[in-house]
Amino acid sequence: MKQTLDWDHLRIFLIAMRTGSFRKAAEKLGVNHGTVHRAISALEKDLGTRVFDRTTGGLQLTASGESLIEPAEDMELQVSSIARKLSGLDLKPSGVIRLSLPPALSHGLLADMLCGFTEAYPEISVHTIATNRISNLSRHEADVSLRVAREVDEDVYGRKLVTFVQAVYAAPAYLERHPELARSRGEGAHWIAWSEFQDWVATSPFPKAAVRHVLPEVSMQIEAAAQGLGLIKVPAFAGDADPRIVRVPGVPVQSGYDIWILYHGDLRRVAKVRAFADFTKDYFSQNQDLFTR
Repeated sequence: MKQTLDWDHLRIFLIAMRTGSFRKAAEKLGVNHGTVHRAISALEKDLGTRVFDRTTGGLQLTASGESLIEPAEDMELQVSSIARKLSGLDLKPSGVIRLSLPPALSHGLLADMLCGFTEAYPEISVHTIATNRISNLSRHEADVSLRVAREVDEDVYGRKLVTFVQAVYAAPAYLERHPELARSRGEGAHWIAWSEFQDWVATSPFPKAAVRHVLPEVSMQIEAAAQGLGLIKVPAFAGDADPRIVRVPGVPVQSGYDIWILYHGDLRRVAKVRAFADFTKDYFSQNQDLFTR
């Protein structure tokens, strides 16, 4: 076994392990399949053993590959820590910030916030990752994360920005077709749900409304409601932003989730991260009504 291992080969090993195939690893890395194959072959040559069995169903870790995961991930964390500490030497608010946020926050709200931020900090460029998957800040998958959650228990720095409310919406024409919603408790109407778990319908304002479709993204739900497919319960800041739908009269708002801004502690003193975090906190503070009414 070679005494020193190439970190780039280990990095590619981890990505191949997480994606389950050379092709998916290549797509994630933005390289061709051959580059990934050569890196894994070189790693196996240095180790003197195979780390993957290639099967028709994808990659299967060998016993050696299983043993390699923990030390490789330890190295990954060390490399990320070095990158963050070097970023901390950046004292000027300029450069690129990688922002992770759920798609629900990326419609309308993000563009409005970025207009003011760009005017205040023209030398900072924001690259967004719109995903419901929680980005791992310790592994440097993003610099800053806006997250919707009840609580945060990771070793990260940040704060809760606001607790938003949710409201029930429909297209005006849909409400005209169902004028007795309240009296009938929703009988004959339909909900557009966000998941297969629908226990909430029984305790909703319209428990007799059946679930017609399951659409996991807020933008999909709003579009469906705007086309007259049914009722939706979404964050008020998202529903109010679309003029094609209205709040169902007489239905009170319900408490939603918290929105947090998070970043790794090593980045607290990075000028561009501090500038973005401070601006975001001020934006949410000045626009509380968008989220709480």
